[in-house]
Amino acid sequence: MKNGFSLILMFLSVLTLKAQHNIIPAPVSFQNTNGMFVMDNKTSIDLRANNTELRKMAENFQMFLKNAGININFKSVPNPDKSNKAIILDLLKTKDSSIGDEGYLLEVKDNTIEILANTKSGIFNGLQTLRQLLPKDFESNDHPMGIAMVMGCKIKDYPRFGWRGLMFDVSRHFFTVDEVKSYIDKMAQYKFNVFHWHLTDDEGWRIEIKSLPKLTEIGAWRVERFGRFGDTRPHPKEGEKATYGGFYTQEQIKDVVKYAAERNITIVPEIDIPGHSMAVLAAYPELSTLKKQTSVNPGAKFAEWYADGKFEMLIENTLNPADEKVYDFVNKIMTEVAALFPGQYIHMGGDESYHGFWERDATVQAFMKKNNIKDTHELQSYFVKRVEKIVSSKDKKLIGWDEILEGGLAPGAAVMSWRGMKGGIEAAKMGVPVVMTPTTYAYIDYTQGDKSVENPIYADLTLEKTFEFEPVPEGVDAKYILGGQANLWTEVVPNLQFAFYMTYPRAFSTSETLWSPKEAKNWNSFIIRTESHFLRFDAAKINISKAVYEPIVNIKKDSGKILVDLANNVPNTEIYYSIDNTYPVNYAKKYTIPFEVPEANLNLRVQTFRNGQSLGRELIIPYSEIVKRAK
Repeated sequence: MKNGFSLILMFLSVLTLKAQHNIIPAPVSFQNTNGMFVMDNKTSIDLRANNTELRKMAENFQMFLKNAGININFKSVPNPDKSNKAIILDLLKTKDSSIGDEGYLLEVKDNTIEILANTKSGIFNGLQTLRQLLPKDFESNDHPMGIAMVMGCKIKDYPRFGWRGLMFDVSRHFFTVDEVKSYIDKMAQYKFNVFHWHLTDDEGWRIEIKSLPKLTEIGAWRVERFGRFGDTRPHPKEGEKATYGGFYTQEQIKDVVKYAAERNITIVPEIDIPGHSMAVLAAYPELSTLKKQTSVNPGAKFAEWYADGKFEMLIENTLNPADEKVYDFVNKIMTEVAALFPGQYIHMGGDESYHGFWERDATVQAFMKKNNIKDTHELQSYFVKRVEKIVSSKDKKLIGWDEILEGGLAPGAAVMSWRGMKGGIEAAKMGVPVVMTPTTYAYIDYTQGDKSVENPIYADLTLEKTFEFEPVPEGVDAKYILGGQANLWTEVVPNLQFAFYMTYPRAFSTSETLWSPKEAKNWNSFIIRTESHFLRFDAAKINISKAVYEPIVNIKKDSGKILVDLANNVPNTEIYYSIDNTYPVNYAKKYTIPFEVPEANLNLRVQTFRNGQSLGRELIIPYSEIVKRAK
């Protein structure tokens, strides 16, 4: 009886899908057709292309189905003429130029699901779409379904951009190999194809370099501290043992690289220099100007940031660009890094390099004079150009944050624009390849909901704002825009489940922007599909933010009065609120127009509802905070 009821529910959910698919990112073309494929243990995988890498991708999909209770096997002999109850995977004999290397054609009929593509990458992406056509309960290992109904459809799909990335910072907090793989797994399901691995920073060096063993013996470890990064974290005490951290051995790196490749993901390693190098200098202090022993930073304050965007480092964290030993050091690192990562790019960082120690060092000043370097911006450019030559000598291409433009860009380098779009526009107009990742739309460590229920940091980034991201600015030739990515810095992200919470659903928006046609972008369609993926994450027991459900609270002063305006961008919702210290809020007032908050000892309570059911968290904002927010 239970199985019969499940089949009825599954059938109803499939009929709902027929009205609107829930695929993220949205495909280029989706057409409902007659027919329905019933996937069960009688289904087979008909892999018609003789390709080892494609076979591995198909095996991974086979394992996903097995975890959902469907045990399907490969056809022992591929049969191009007849395939009964089969998932057919094949490479096109005559390439279809319209779908490129990563596109695919998917058709669901009564007895077959056929995925065709020019390359294995296209087949992989087609399998991710097929996964999303299956019921949400397939994401759970606790409730194996054993059967699935897939309604007939025809899909033609291909990406808008070739670089669709997420950056993951493993320095501020260390994540194990298995955790990194889990992060990559989820990326792959949403057709991201670049994993930017931020491996080094002031708080820890995370990659084994065999020729420089102290980088991991010393640089990978720091004293343990708790709570927020900044003023409240003490610096290391004299003699205090460094116990927090970790690093990846070269064998582990190779394993992760292989794992990612099986999921159509290229890894771009980042070695952040010349700044952000306190972990380096803890291991090799002679590479600084002061040559003073320091420690790996435990998240304690070591810089002053000013309102005009300028900053001052209180502890030296920058390599000495006037010291030839630094370039020998960089060459050793890049030699080993290039051998580990088969992708074409190595990221050198290059951001937030403080020049004060260079300006105060007599040796550096003498070096600048000797080499006709007029200022420290040109000196950093000199450093970047030296690093670019080292990287290119390993048959790799250099990419760096947009500061590498300052003082003159190294020939052959690509730019990752993070301080808005300005750097990317400048680079593109020079004919330089650009990856757009502006803080305005792509920094997913920023607070994504109301500060009453989220970790408040210095900036906000809602799901709605990420959806406004357009990687090709007006007046820029699109051929120079490789694509874009979102970045997860982990100062406030201590574990994997919270990394997922900060990444999704905002990464859905990034994926849609970078994959789907620009002209098809539609918020209402996107948020409806996003809601369906909330259920998929819930089934998989993976944390995901639902802050988009919560009211947007805008507070302003008008003629001495404090007025509150509430909004929500999710369809078919209502907002209820109280300002008289009563609860639960669903028995209070339904929001219709802005209202005044009187001066009193009170809390604003507000929550979103649909059909009488609460969505998201209740926000409770005390009067003192209301006053602070009033503009």
